[in-house]
Formats: sequence, structure tokens, C-alpha cells
Amino acid sequence: MNGRPSIELADAADLEKVRDLWLALHHHHQQVVTSVPLVDDDELSWEHRRALYQERLAAGRGFLVLATMAEELVGYGFVCIEDGPDDTFPVADRYAEVYSLSVAPSVRGLGIGTQLLDFIEQELAGRGVADLKIAVMEGNEGARRLYERRGLRPAETVLYRFAKP
Repeated sequence: MNGRPSIELADAADLEKVRDLWLALHHHHQQVVTSVPLVDDDELSWEHRRALYQERLAAGRGFLVLATMAEELVGYGFVCIEDGPDDTFPVADRYAEVYSLSVAPSVRGLGIGTQLLDFIEQELAGRGVADLKIAVMEGNEGARRLYERRGLRPAETVLYRFAKP
């Protein structure tokens, strides 16, 4: 595919369109994360992710961005809007978390993630939100480099312990 993607806001009616891109990201996480188990069941993973997206969209506390090239969905971002201030980090009364950012494996490396983030940051600026949080999975070094090139810096590490089955 050549050219720049078309990037636009979407709504809850478009959520099913991002299922395969969510699963591609989930599978990527399963490949790069080796220190802890991840959800094995694709349908359960998507069901939970979709529910979070639906809840946030319905409450007006998030937005969905789609990237399309040649009429094919090639990426998406989902952003959650959070209330501040925070007791640890100097965020404003509202801040954003890029909760999901997925680019189709076939077009990774073409700058689509960067273009999605550019659009997201413009949308946030229009909403008066400047502070941004993005979590990156351990082992996902490509995503980490992208975020650090944009000025984001590591701020905390999250540790897990899972109950034995």
C-alpha cells in the first residue's frame, strides 16, 4: 500500500471493525512478553477489550481513531480521558491515556503509528488535554522507541502476581 492513511474519529458502531487489529496486537504481545502469562482465549480478550471501549465511549470518556488505506482498516487508537489531578504525577484536571494503538502487521514500519499519534494529539489539544500516558508491554521495544521519540518517558513499572489455577 502506498500513500498516507486517512485518519478519522469513529464511534461505538465501528468497534467491531477493530476486532482483528486488537487480536493482532494481542498476538504481538503474546510473542514479545515472556515474563508473565497473557490471556490465551482470543474471544475472551476481545470481549473484555470491547466492553471497556463501549463503556468509555458511552460515558464520553474516550474516543476511537481509525486509519484506513485503500478502503482497508490498517490501524486504530483508543484513548481514555482520565480525571486529575494525581497524587504522584503532576497532571492537570484531565489527562489522556492511549489505551490501545494497533497497526496491521502488513503495514508496520510505514509511519502509521506516528500518524495515528499525531491525530490523537491534535484531538486532545482541541479538547484542552495536554498530559498523556501510554503503557508499553515489557518486551515491546519497537513501541517503546516510538513513544520515547515523541517525548514520553518511563514513569513507573507495574508488577503482577497471578493466583495459581
